[in-house]
Amino acid sequence: MQMNKMATQMKYTALALFMCISTLASSQKFVNEFLNIGVGARAHGMFGSVVANGEDLTSAYWNPAGLIGLENSLEINAMHANWFGGIAGYDYISLGKKFKDKNAAAAVTLIRMGIDNIPNTLNLIGPDGNVDYDRIETFSTADYAFLISYAKGIDKAGKLSLGGNIKVIHRSIGSFGSAWGFGADLGAKYKVNKNFTVGLTAKDITTTFNAWSFNLSEDDKSTFNETGNEIPVSSNEVTLPRLVLGLAYHTNIGSNFSILAETDLTMSTYGREAALVSSNNFEIDPTLGIEVGYMNKAFLRFGMGNIQRRVNIENFDERNIEIQPNVGLGLKLGRLTVDYALTNLGDASDVLVSHIFSVGIAFNARKASTDANIN
Repeated sequence: MQMNKMATQMKYTALALFMCISTLASSQKFVNEFLNIGVGARAHGMFGSVVANGEDLTSAYWNPAGLIGLENSLEINAMHANWFGGIAGYDYISLGKKFKDKNAAAAVTLIRMGIDNIPNTLNLIGPDGNVDYDRIETFSTADYAFLISYAKGIDKAGKLSLGGNIKVIHRSIGSFGSAWGFGADLGAKYKVNKNFTVGLTAKDITTTFNAWSFNLSEDDKSTFNETGNEIPVSSNEVTLPRLVLGLAYHTNIGSNFSILAETDLTMSTYGREAALVSSNNFEIDPTLGIEVGYMNKAFLRFGMGNIQRRVNIENFDERNIEIQPNVGLGLKLGRLTVDYALTNLGDASDVLVSHIFSVGIAFNARKASTDANIN
C-alpha cells in the first residue's frame, strides 16, 4: 500500500514538472507572461493605466519615456506581491538617475517571479525499491528580467520625450531546465497641454525570444516515460510585439484636490476569443485608471480592466461581459512614497486577490559647498 502511494506521489511530481516545463517552454502565444503582470502598486491600483501619466521609476517598465519626469537626482523603488494566496512571490526593484543638465534619465530594473521549496519526489524510491525520505529535495521555478532603460527629452519646451530599454530574461525550473532571452521596448510621451498627455509603448519591439535547454538525468527520463509524460527537448519561444496607447487627463479641483484619469488600449496579435475586441490574429484590451489626490500627498485610486466576453456555462451561445476592478492608496511623506493596491494579480476573475505594496525613496544630490575654497 505504501509503495503504491509513493509511486503515485512520484507520478504526480513528474506530471507537475512536465506541466511546468511544457507550459513555459512550448507555448508560442503566451510567452514571458510574468512580464505582463506589471510593477508598482500605484500602477496596479489604476490597472496599469499609466503609459501616458507615469513619471516615476516604474515608467522603465510601463513606458521608458516617462523616466524623464523623475524629480530627483537618484531614486529607488521596490515592490512585493504574493500570487495565488502566497504560493508565488513577485518582486521588483529599480534604481534611477536623473541627468538634469542633459534633460535625460536612466534606470536599471530587476524583476523576479518564483515558486520556491517545491518538493521533488522523483527519487523517493531508491534503486533497491526502498522508500528513503532523505532523497526528497526541493527546487524552485523562477523567472528573472533585467532591464536597462534610458529616456531623453527631445524639445526645449519639454513636451516630447523618447525612451527605450533593453531586457535580459532568465527562466529556470530547478536544475531540470533553463532559458535565456533578450528583447527591447520603445516608448514616447507627448504633452499636448497642461492637462492632456499621450503615451505610446511598443513592447517587445524586436520580438523577444527565449532559448530553452534541459538537463534531465537518466532516472528522471525513466520516470517521465513510466508516467506517460513526454521528455522535453531544447526549443525556442518568441514573444510578439504589442502596442499600448495611453490618453491621460489631469486637472486640479480647487486648491487642495486633483483628479487624474487615463485610458489605455493594448493592441496585440494574440487573438484571444474572450477579449473585448478580437479577431483571429488581433485583439484590443482597454483599461481605465482614476487617481484622486489631496495636496499631492494622499491618493485614492481605482482601476478597471481584464474585460472579457466569457461563455455562459448554462448557455454556450451566450457570452457575459466580466470586468475586474482594482483599488489602491498612496502617501507621499517627504522623500518617501508608499503605495498599496488590492488587485487580482493573476489577471483572471476567478483567482485569489493579491495585496501589493511598493516603496519609493528619493535622494537629492548634495550641493557643492561654496563656503570654502581648497587650493
